[in-house]
Amino acid sequence: MGERSARGLAALLAGAGVSHFIAPQFYDDIVPHRLPGPPRRWTQVSGVAELACAALVIHRSTRRTGATLAALLFVAVYPANIQMAVDWRDRPARERALAYGRLPLQAPLVGWALAVRRSTPTTA
Repeated sequence: MGERSARGLAALLAGAGVSHFIAPQFYDDIVPHRLPGPPRRWTQVSGVAELACAALVIHRSTRRTGATLAALLFVAVYPANIQMAVDWRDRPARERALAYGRLPLQAPLVGWALAVRRSTPTTA
């Protein structure tokens, strides 16, 4: 893990964060139904959180904090992936595969963020 990995993680987070504002309906639809308030608010909050994590990860001086927060964010948004899998269980096979395929991807994302954290010196 090194600079390239950290930049890749920051790019992924930034792209995901921006997509929450470019195509919010997709995210609104997978917000867990039990969360209070309108789904759009959760879409916007998670988009801002991803952008903030990206900004923290891209800078060496805040990278460890950003990577830690990114790992926590990946865990926090996992219920949306579960909601998507539940809601899409009656969709065509290709869409179900997309929904179910997202479920195991969260673990490597958490691992990636933690690896970036571990590879960043505490005195970055």
